[in-house]
Amino acid sequence: MEAVETASRSTSRSLRRVGILYDERMCRHHTPDDEPHPENPNRIRAIWNKLQSAGISQRCEVLSAKEAEDKYILSVHGKSHVDLIRNISSQQYNSRRNRIASKLNSIYLNEGSSEAAYLAAGSVIEVAKRVAKGELDSAFAIVRPPGHHAEHDEAMGFCLFNNVAIATNFLLNEKELGINKILIVDWDVHHGNGTQKTFWKDPRVLFFSVHRHEFGSFYPSNDDGDYTMIGEGPGAGYNINVPWENGRCGDADYLAVWDHILIPVAKQFNPDMILISAGFDAAVGDPLGGCCVTPYGYAMLLRKLMDFARGKIVLALEGGYNLASISNSALACMEVLLDEKIVTGSTEAYPFESTWRVIQVVRQELKAFWSVLADEVPTKLISQKAPIPVKKILISSCDSEAEDVEELLQEVIRPLSTLRVDEDCRVLAESASVSWRSDLSNIDIWYATFGSNMWKPRFLFYIEGGQVDGMQKLCSGSMDKRPPKEILWKIFPHRLFFGRESTRTWGLGGVAFLHPESKNEDIVHMCLYRITLEQFNDVLHQENISSYDMSSPLFDLTSLDCVKEKGSINLEAVKKGWYHNVVYLGMERDIPILTMTCDLSDIENFKSGKVPLHAPSEDYANTLVKGLVEGGQLSEEEAVSYIKEAATKPL
Repeated sequence: MEAVETASRSTSRSLRRVGILYDERMCRHHTPDDEPHPENPNRIRAIWNKLQSAGISQRCEVLSAKEAEDKYILSVHGKSHVDLIRNISSQQYNSRRNRIASKLNSIYLNEGSSEAAYLAAGSVIEVAKRVAKGELDSAFAIVRPPGHHAEHDEAMGFCLFNNVAIATNFLLNEKELGINKILIVDWDVHHGNGTQKTFWKDPRVLFFSVHRHEFGSFYPSNDDGDYTMIGEGPGAGYNINVPWENGRCGDADYLAVWDHILIPVAKQFNPDMILISAGFDAAVGDPLGGCCVTPYGYAMLLRKLMDFARGKIVLALEGGYNLASISNSALACMEVLLDEKIVTGSTEAYPFESTWRVIQVVRQELKAFWSVLADEVPTKLISQKAPIPVKKILISSCDSEAEDVEELLQEVIRPLSTLRVDEDCRVLAESASVSWRSDLSNIDIWYATFGSNMWKPRFLFYIEGGQVDGMQKLCSGSMDKRPPKEILWKIFPHRLFFGRESTRTWGLGGVAFLHPESKNEDIVHMCLYRITLEQFNDVLHQENISSYDMSSPLFDLTSLDCVKEKGSINLEAVKKGWYHNVVYLGMERDIPILTMTCDLSDIENFKSGKVPLHAPSEDYANTLVKGLVEGGQLSEEEAVSYIKEAATKPL
């Protein structure tokens, strides 16, 4: 009987038709001067060499790369963007190519970039078409540059064209292929913001992304990857984000998300085909990801998806920057596609407590759209949780020898463009270190608040992390979570007003600003918190929703001396934030009083109407009122009147 079963399995394997695509021409895209960079040609070479040495390529149909036609790329990207990428490698751009790249987010360009981008997009189309037609059961496109960050008119995050999105639209638009519903699974450690935006209103595409988010502080450093981003209009409910609150997530965390979110929803959605944005930067040892997924973990994630769409699955490489990790992970996935053995591993570990918390809020957010998510996750399961490990992180080199990395990467991950790795895929040490924190933790300042931070419970979330009622965004908190040493109230001769149409934190309605210049006839009530200069830096970072890497302070002792002399200084690193202007308000018991607001150029924009003045939302106004009343400054009636006058008085 055993011999019969073995023969049956062998026959099953031989019937699996798996495609694999690799083209050396995609290696021509590299940094202009060949300086070290995480996204380099050796990524795809390492994977291809590993698969060849393991005999995988001999058991697959090896496909030839083809450049994508503009008409297919234009289904996702705007004409100006396509024109730029098509021509960027030509001689006419030689003198300005680097300047163009420097204005983009985490992008480099060279003479080989155009060809590589067109080949990457065309390769994913080619393998997807072959799988859709039934010529192949599944396939893996080993492509670069990656694609899932690329948006309609913008290259970013190492990505030039959105390869998976382009292939998805190709499949849906070629009606004779019979592909009407597609599941895109993005397991890259970074959120697939570009793919999400492409299919934001499209119910034919169920987009699922599991990624490090950390309340918007992890690249791409915005709220796009939050669990509340579920799609819009006919696409509502078809966008599912699972945002990790911390790094170090591993097999148990990912498998829990598969079992309690993705697999149940996939069954209900019943896709005709699955495309995977297969980034391997959540793998153990990745220098950018800081997570711990093993090759066994990736194999199990893929195996669970093989039950859908008759196994019609296309993997397209996205990120992954440790050559050993990405090669071993890709090999494990190919063994699954070929129906070979799964690499040995264990799922005995439990998910983090934060993982269960995220699973619950995602299910709650989407249960109105997917009935399979309506039931509560059993308490017995949730009680099985692992403690968050110590904060120090180990980054493996490519030869699997681990070494300490001095920076605490897991706390605030740098924007991708600032990172450099050596030839062994290790993060290069930078001159700036986190030692500034210990230096500034001994310096006290008064942080003067005039908005929702006047209410103590609200402000404490900037220190401890979390959110209060009415807020739509969580705070990540400060690394130093000690409460303020003192709290006091003062009145200052500045003008309070409310502007902008909406905020990520409070939704529709204006938010509080302080006119940076003082006038004797103006009065503003301010709550002062005595905190450290280190904590003030973390509050600045959160208030400006900044992608600044925090390897050095936003506001140091030199800045403090400067602001005392000048009265205010603009912080270039967070100039796109609303509160990038630090204003000095004097001294209290020989301790400087600082606040943060807009600058005078912003005031002119408010006056001209370029940026609208706008009354605060009810939740936001109520929070201000609570602060004033509980702080003993005004009665509730007086506080309501104070806020109303600030919102209606001409600027």
